[in-house]
Amino acid sequence: MKNRNWIYLLCFLITAVSGFAQSVGRKTNYNADNLKNLQIAYSKTTSIVFPYPIKSMDKGSADVLMQKAKGVENILLLKAGKQNFAQTNLTVVTADNRLYVFVLNFDEECPDLNISADNLAVVNDDILFSMENENQRKIEQFAGLALSKKKKISGIQRSKFEMKMTVNAIFIHDDIMYFRLILENTSKIGYEIDQLRFFIRDQKKSKRTASQEIEIIPLYSTNNASAIADKSEMTAVYALSKFTIPEKKYLTIQLIEKNGGRQLEVNIRNNMIYKIIRL
Repeated sequence: MKNRNWIYLLCFLITAVSGFAQSVGRKTNYNADNLKNLQIAYSKTTSIVFPYPIKSMDKGSADVLMQKAKGVENILLLKAGKQNFAQTNLTVVTADNRLYVFVLNFDEECPDLNISADNLAVVNDDILFSMENENQRKIEQFAGLALSKKKKISGIQRSKFEMKMTVNAIFIHDDIMYFRLILENTSKIGYEIDQLRFFIRDQKKSKRTASQEIEIIPLYSTNNASAIADKSEMTAVYALSKFTIPEKKYLTIQLIEKNGGRQLEVNIRNNMIYKIIRL
């Protein structure tokens, strides 16, 4: 009887291990025929648009040229660095915990010029990011929430040269502050943005007194547009590490035009910062 029980137990263990191995095999192996195939050219640029910011990317061959589109985090630009290169692959990880794999082929005549990344190219959505990346993802999520919130404040704006900058709302979550700005161009001339800066500086003093400026670099922005078209406006949220404004100082938000003189500044004193809204 004891020997029979041992036989039953051994059969159960063999079956369990076999089933587990098959399960792992099904999860980790995928058919290369199901991967997303892209055709790229030597003289044309292919754009891949992802639903979330790109966190990392890797190409299988030096014969492929790639870079993020300037000013945005979710568009990847591809081009062949060599004509008739051998088939290779591209791997991209995005901020929503997804791994994308593409097979790249050379085609000078009919390349794919504009691709929207979809579930067909996803091979894994269980990626574990480091704490730094996870924090960045939370900042991006709350910045999006701040952008969509209906709550707003008034009284923080500046108009000049048919340009208007308004601090529409200030939010906070944990140790991050979110400034929602509306930039409006009512002129007939487009406005190219050179810089948009945040810094704390002394209140105006005599010309002989030095004024100290402490710049605060945004951690993230929901809109990295480089221009505001004529007769249009742009709304963006800028995420900054939490800070306070000392007495006799104020926060300046400065918008500078590229190759132009239409410069705007909004000053926020410490009594105005208490209009902050908790997310």
